[in-house]
Amino acid sequence: MAENLNKHLSKLSKRGPHRVMVGDLDYAGLPGKIYTPAEGTGLPAIAFGHDWMKDISKYHGTLRHLASWGIVVAAPNSEKRISPDHRGFAADLESSLQILAGVRLGTGNITVSPHRLGLVGHGMGASAAILAAAGRPNLAAVAALYPAQSTPPADAAASSVTAPGLVIGSEESPLFDFGNAPKIASQWAGECTYLEIDGANHQSLSEDTFFKLATGLGGVKAAPRELIRGVLTGFLLHRLAGERQYSAFSDREAYAKKVHSFTGEELAEKANVAGNPKVPFFGK
Repeated sequence: MAENLNKHLSKLSKRGPHRVMVGDLDYAGLPGKIYTPAEGTGLPAIAFGHDWMKDISKYHGTLRHLASWGIVVAAPNSEKRISPDHRGFAADLESSLQILAGVRLGTGNITVSPHRLGLVGHGMGASAAILAAAGRPNLAAVAALYPAQSTPPADAAASSVTAPGLVIGSEESPLFDFGNAPKIASQWAGECTYLEIDGANHQSLSEDTFFKLATGLGGVKAAPRELIRGVLTGFLLHRLAGERQYSAFSDREAYAKKVHSFTGEELAEKANVAGNPKVPFFGK
């Protein structure tokens, strides 16, 4: 039976109860940032992958949001060049998880559980997260937010991902780095929930408002971004932290106001349409 997310979504879309600390990942030999709640032992943790040519600072609010709900985040700031190495970025995400699981954070009073690890990414980073998760059975969750094209293809890699998955896609086709999110979800080897959020697309998550205004990609979209954060937080709290009250966020048929899930034939049809996007004709 489909579950309604409205009960928890408004709360999870807002800042959580934990004070947040921010530190450098550089000390471990990898450029980037670490976001943690101020204290806690055996905490859940994720490595987060940024989109193509995006600095990790463009996700500061989202990563602080996750940490405020008790989730440790390592965000490598590598592979930002025009022609990134997707496999290399996947390796950096995996290295970030190893760092989190292997050291004490903060003043030594923050530790991560090696059994509560996950991968999350946006755009290019979403596809890199899938590449990193392929064939890795010890992950507790993987979330791919508007995954983009990658080499090798993320949809092929998804067939080797057994960790529970969340894929968020959009009916809107971005101008660059178009990826087939529905196909990725349909190819997922383990359990996978595919969602679309009204008013949200590939450009909604990153926090580079002035760039979007200057390039005509859109302005401030706070409400859709909050919904993305809420859905992601609920999924991670259920899968990584084991908080059963948020199990609806892993339901393949979950829904809420402005949040829609797709399964079976509907998902297959979306995958087919996304794989054959309409190209505008500019002739006479």
